[in-house]
Amino acid sequence: MLWNARKCAIVAKMMGRSILAALALGALLGRPVASAAVQPNVAEQAPPAPDYADPQSWAAGPAGPGAAAAVPAGATPLARKASVDVFYVNPTTYRSDSRWNQDIADQAANAWTDASVIARQASVFNGCCRIFAPRYRQASYLALGSKANRDAAFALAYGDVERAFDWFLAHESKGRPFILAAHSQGGAHIAELLEKRIDGTPLADRMVAAYVIGINLAEGDFGHRYKHIKPCDMPRQTGCILQWNAELAGSDISALAARYEQAYIDKYCEDTGKTTLCINPVTFDRKKPTSTARQSKGAVPGDPGMGPVHPLVAHAVAARCENGLLVVDPAPSLELKPLPGGVMHYHDYGLFYADIRANVTQRIVAYFKTHRSKP
Repeated sequence: MLWNARKCAIVAKMMGRSILAALALGALLGRPVASAAVQPNVAEQAPPAPDYADPQSWAAGPAGPGAAAAVPAGATPLARKASVDVFYVNPTTYRSDSRWNQDIADQAANAWTDASVIARQASVFNGCCRIFAPRYRQASYLALGSKANRDAAFALAYGDVERAFDWFLAHESKGRPFILAAHSQGGAHIAELLEKRIDGTPLADRMVAAYVIGINLAEGDFGHRYKHIKPCDMPRQTGCILQWNAELAGSDISALAARYEQAYIDKYCEDTGKTTLCINPVTFDRKKPTSTARQSKGAVPGDPGMGPVHPLVAHAVAARCENGLLVVDPAPSLELKPLPGGVMHYHDYGLFYADIRANVTQRIVAYFKTHRSKP
């Protein structure tokens, strides 16, 4: 395929990497484009920057795990002594239609974040690890739908994530191995952090793995965007990146797959490597892209929301990678609601709660077999 080099360079300059992920997220959420004419710009409306020396700036971290201490019935117990840390960044939970970025002092927004994702996603890692989940000035639903302000809102949010990570390294990590984990908007920020701060640096040797779920990293990003970090091909591989995007079986996945692929083409001006990275989160083996419901270890039933995490249901989710998307067939008893088009974005973690939990332990054991002794 031939490309107009000048046009391609202009497009690539206009479309930032994290913004491509944001565009995809906005499409998934089905948000209308906001009117910038009736809103202050991002800088004028920006809330105060978090102080990560203050324990209140963490959903989980210096003051304890908070909602990340949740252990649903059927899950393995909390780790008594953790030798690895997890730095987790939450997805978009700020549903404001009047502000571009969340003020982390907004207690109602924090309570929703804690209940809907800290307890249901970050807690996946409490069987192995200490969890650090910063509160950050996440871009809002309003920002996701605004072409004029999306870039600036995401940049503000990413700056917080990077500062939180630096504080974590300086004051808590102290040379320990770590796992990066995130979803959706949080995944876009972790993908950028991996590019800017991890890939090709000494920190890469301390990274057990990165669970960057629910965005649109492509096969070709490994070689273009990431020069050294590779996808996780095997369940015990370390220093690598995992990703999947769940879509309900029976849905027409072609439009979403094409949208992700076009984002890659626009960014790199080529179509080689355009397929979105999909790793089956039951097998965690790229040579085994299909798994049966019988193989799944435990899913969280019901939609994310307030209240306790429901008991896990084993053997309830069949999954397969197809055209770069994870096609899932959950048992009706799980009562999971898709987004329009069969998108199971809200359930990317919950569908595979026990599977991820087990895999993290596998990777940690493998890490310590090839790296220094436990601290």
